[in-house]
Amino acid sequence: MAVNISKKKPLTANNRSKACNATKRKQKPNLQKKTINGKSVLITAREAKKMSA
Repeated sequence: MAVNISKKKPLTANNRSKACNATKRKQKPNLQKKTINGKSVLITAREAKKMSA
């Protein structure tokens, strides 16, 4: 099982229709499964990009 080491949480926002009705939605972080030192971890795509650079 992958361990989540990222502190990112979903953002909350509203979907807006043309009639300006609001319904709740979530923007989830882009978590990717990577292997670091033989352990499977969940990190964001941005963090993975920084590690490879």
